[in-house]
Amino acid sequence: MHGPSRRVLRRAATALLATVALAASAFAGASPASAAPGGLPGMDVSGHQGNVNWSAAWNNGARFAYVKATEGTGYRNPYFAQQYNGSYNVGMIRGSYHFALPDRSTGATQANYFVDHGGGWSKDGKTLPGALDIEYNPYGATCYGLSQASMRSWIASFVNQYHARTGRWATIYTTTDWWRTCTGNTSQFAANNPLWIARYASSVGTLPAGWGTYSFWQWDDGGVFPGDQNVWNGTLDRLRVLACNGPC
Repeated sequence: MHGPSRRVLRRAATALLATVALAASAFAGASPASAAPGGLPGMDVSGHQGNVNWSAAWNNGARFAYVKATEGTGYRNPYFAQQYNGSYNVGMIRGSYHFALPDRSTGATQANYFVDHGGGWSKDGKTLPGALDIEYNPYGATCYGLSQASMRSWIASFVNQYHARTGRWATIYTTTDWWRTCTGNTSQFAANNPLWIARYASSVGTLPAGWGTYSFWQWDDGGVFPGDQNVWNGTLDRLRVLACNGPC
């Protein structure tokens, strides 16, 4: 199955929430920042961006990228090699991400599919830990038909298996609203998993429980770089520390 674009996901999320209050906190309801927030500029892309001009993105200031690798256990980004290797070749620190479908199979099963199809990690100073994209369901019920307890268990299954396979704790991409709604605003992952928060507003707002700060902030879905616009909450040297899991 071809993975939906994040723009499609946001529109679906707004329709699913169906209330003004919730829609205002979802992607489609917030206004993007008028200028890039502070931090190191970067981007994320999926198959919807096709072949990316990585040299142009580098020249425009992008220093990192997350690239969609997989979704569920039945979709692989057909442009993954061009995007993942191309970003690396121009000098970016890059990682891959998996779009979760928790109603289709277990977290461990999807973590294995991700690692087997582009989600691995190596201590080369240019590879970020893989990211779990866990957010609004574009195909049905907002929380994929899972209770909050079952969703917490699913996420734990994914990140624990990813850690067992790679030695790294996955970055978690989400929104504060979805996290509150579908996990009960659990803080159990904050100690190990870096937070990649999505919020289109002039400030990052309240974060999910347990995270005192964010690692990555996706602040707009269009701009100077192909795909979504992001910042890393720190310097390039600190991003290399995350990539290496310590000194390289």
